[in-house]
Amino acid sequence: MKIRPDPSVNPVTRSAGGIAEAVPATSWPRLRLALIGLGISVVPLDTSVNIAFPDITGSFGLPIPMIQWVVICYVLTHAGLMLALGRVGDIWGHALIFRAGLIWSIAAFLLCAAAPSFGWLLFFRFLQGIGAGLIISCAPALVTGLYPEARRSHALGIFTLMFALGSAVGPLIGGALVAQWGWPAVFWFRAPIALTSLLLLRGLPRGADAGSDQRFDIAGAIMLAAGLVSLLLAVNALPRLKEGDYLALLLIPAAGASLAGFVWWEGRAAQPIVRIELFRHSRFAIVNLAAALMYMLTFSVMLIGPYFLVHYTGLTLPQAGLVLASGFVAMALTSPVAGRVVARIGAGRVAPLGALATGAGLFSIGGWHPDTAPLLMVASLAIHGIGLGLFQVAYMELVMAASPVAHRGVAGSLAMLTRTIGTVTGAALLMLGFQMIASAARAEGAGDATAFLTAFDTMFRLAGIAAALTGGLVAWSARRPAAAR
Repeated sequence: MKIRPDPSVNPVTRSAGGIAEAVPATSWPRLRLALIGLGISVVPLDTSVNIAFPDITGSFGLPIPMIQWVVICYVLTHAGLMLALGRVGDIWGHALIFRAGLIWSIAAFLLCAAAPSFGWLLFFRFLQGIGAGLIISCAPALVTGLYPEARRSHALGIFTLMFALGSAVGPLIGGALVAQWGWPAVFWFRAPIALTSLLLLRGLPRGADAGSDQRFDIAGAIMLAAGLVSLLLAVNALPRLKEGDYLALLLIPAAGASLAGFVWWEGRAAQPIVRIELFRHSRFAIVNLAAALMYMLTFSVMLIGPYFLVHYTGLTLPQAGLVLASGFVAMALTSPVAGRVVARIGAGRVAPLGALATGAGLFSIGGWHPDTAPLLMVASLAIHGIGLGLFQVAYMELVMAASPVAHRGVAGSLAMLTRTIGTVTGAALLMLGFQMIASAARAEGAGDATAFLTAFDTMFRLAGIAAALTGGLVAWSARRPAAAR
């Protein structure tokens, strides 16, 4: 019997790890995209925790520098797992890993909200990091899998939009929730969001080319996780060398040995987690380094910004959250446009422009004072957000374009890993730099408020200049002759 094609089905098919799926031309793919976005959102909604930093440190009687461990325990965990989980998704199915992440995250959110002490909160943040790794390791592959290859940059713009919307809404919701119920609310409110996505999300391809020839590189995953965790912990421990804490001196060689072993092993593995040969091309290596630097510099907004807005502006918590969210709103609005711009003029040209705009926004934030009008603060953050939206879409397109379809989970994980490395490094180095500048100001007789504002101004001015220089580095690498793919 001859079967007539269904007019409601797009003839373009896509493969998610080997299993092709017809793309309906109805609104059903849009519903799936919305539900994927809802599930993805529980990760960027973690920006709600940043606006709760002052309440967390106040509730547990902690000095401000201790708050960095709330970031590090969470981010360090999914940093160490992300690439390996992306490969697991490539083998066993991106949808399966994504759903497992939602289930795990629901439990972790509720545990974080119920944490009886700061130590327990850090442990539950570690558990939350596992859930985040499961979700975001496969999220880019899931989103791009809903579009044909010719529209990949558009799909990446949509993914960045989803991530930016969650990041934008986080501080706004977080400020209102903390004002009403205290810091635990920034965790428990995400459990029903994850549950809704989990229960309603249907129709995703199984996605795994689950033949007997597919094997997961366990040895490589262990070496990679050990190397990344040791390296990032070493970065955090370096500032304590002057206090007689020599943990960093042990962690650095351990990290070097683990990562060197990983590179050696992956170059010989039949089915590696990461195609190491990609990093032998200078343009690919430089753009990933630039991305990590950009994410490190831009994390200054979420690390230091909440303290300025809450303690030095007279804004209420909801108002401070609204101001902090404005940069992510600008990023969200820019992301779909960025996808089209990248498709038209090329990612290699858009990435430097985005970095320059981000640097301009950061430099402008350095000019804030307690009497700065909120609209001017929003303008600075909007410039920063527009630049970051352009840069992120262009960067993810460069990484995805360099990877085969069968490794899209790993490619998407790599794009997210640079964000994670930048965040963890920023949490340690930015706070160290901030404390050093503030201490120098106090040594010259400045009070606590003046020392804070001096460090705030200096840090953001330097971050802006560094972001602009990073854009120049990307532009320089793009002008070099391209290596054969």
